[in-house]
Amino acid sequence: YHYDVGNDFYSLWLDPTLTYSCAYFKKEEDTLEQAQLQKYEHVSKKLQLKRGETLVDMGCGWGGMMFYAAENYGVKCEGYTLSENQYSYVLEEIRKRKLQDFVKIYLKDYREAEGKFDKFVSIGMFEHVGKKFYPIFFEVVKKLLKSGGTGLLQTIGSSKDTPTDPWVTKYIFPGGFIPALQVIINIMNQKGLVFFDIEDLRRHYHMTLDKWIERFEKNIDKIRKVLIKIFGSGERVEEFLRMWRLYLNGSSVSFKAGGNRLYQITFSNGLNDQLPLTRSYLYSPSSQSERRWK
Repeated sequence: YHYDVGNDFYSLWLDPTLTYSCAYFKKEEDTLEQAQLQKYEHVSKKLQLKRGETLVDMGCGWGGMMFYAAENYGVKCEGYTLSENQYSYVLEEIRKRKLQDFVKIYLKDYREAEGKFDKFVSIGMFEHVGKKFYPIFFEVVKKLLKSGGTGLLQTIGSSKDTPTDPWVTKYIFPGGFIPALQVIINIMNQKGLVFFDIEDLRRHYHMTLDKWIERFEKNIDKIRKVLIKIFGSGERVEEFLRMWRLYLNGSSVSFKAGGNRLYQITFSNGLNDQLPLTRSYLYSPSSQSERRWK
């Protein structure tokens, strides 16, 4: 169900960057697009991106993080996705933005990734890995990240290890699992990845979902027309709409009530003593030399 519906469907309720993950709100009146760009800037600062560095984006979606890093920081990016729709979209955006020297995308499984990178990022992909594959995932991260290199993992999580809801497993995230924070940290430690910052953006994801719900309902007639082209008219379309409404609204409630959390875990491959001593760099304005370098 989840990623094979087509880009036209997602474009009607996501923001213009087609970012399908938690945004970062500085104030409640921020627009969805503004909050998503703020998320990319927040992640860029956590990663301490610098011009000329290399970044691998595991589960890159429609390329929002890569395009932001390339256009604002001059970083060379490589992304991996299993979605043909996302792959085709990113290829076209690379051409339109003239970023052939800065962004590459591969239609491959994360276990096939190759190379050595200064930075690693994965936003909203870890939920799909499956618990039994966590050790393999972090072995791949270890392999790809240069010694001392910085990585950021953004994932839905929980405060305790509980099974994923069967309905969600069947209709939304087949094979997925919502991990407890301590499970993630324990495996990272076993693989030699050292975490140094964890932020819970639970309230931000609740706000993001409410923005998605608002846009979904506002464009429901257009969405129905798109789905008719995919499924044909009739009960199949209405069934999908009911399912999606339940998914979005149920997720919003879960984040608001605290059943789900949204973790940003920043880490390094081995110890890194070159990191800033405080978090002040996260909240200071970026210099002109750091952003919009072109």
